[in-house]
Amino acid sequence: MEAVSVDEGGTAPGEQVMQTTVALEGDGTVIAQARHLATQFLTRAQTERGVLVSQRAVDLTQLVVSELVTNARKYAPGPVLMELRITGETVEIVVWDSDPELPIARAADTGRVGQHGLEIVLAVAQGFEAQREPVGKRITARLALLDIPDRAIADQ
Repeated sequence: MEAVSVDEGGTAPGEQVMQTTVALEGDGTVIAQARHLATQFLTRAQTERGVLVSQRAVDLTQLVVSELVTNARKYAPGPVLMELRITGETVEIVVWDSDPELPIARAADTGRVGQHGLEIVLAVAQGFEAQREPVGKRITARLALLDIPDRAIADQ
């Protein structure tokens, strides 16, 4: 895994505060590494940039990263790129893979075991986009950084 960080200065509401991009290759441990990277990214945003981040946002970011990276590793051959961005009051989780087929949420089925990842992401995300790229696809999920301001990581 190789991370590339880009920090933008002079932030106004809605502007990008910071971002990191990582290429995920290797065995199944990259999913856990991606979750860990997401946690480190949010912690760094808070400590270095003063961004307020709730524990719920950290937990949901880990969940969404896990679901999107797992799907990319499972269904697409080749490399996976993950980008994390803080823009305004949201964290954007962007996952690119080489498979051009866009994901489709399945109808609810209490008898189905597994394959609920996209349903989970759609349930917790404030925004979701899936778009084809010249090669593969890009999935973007947006999560609020705060749910209750007094529950920020720094206050716990």
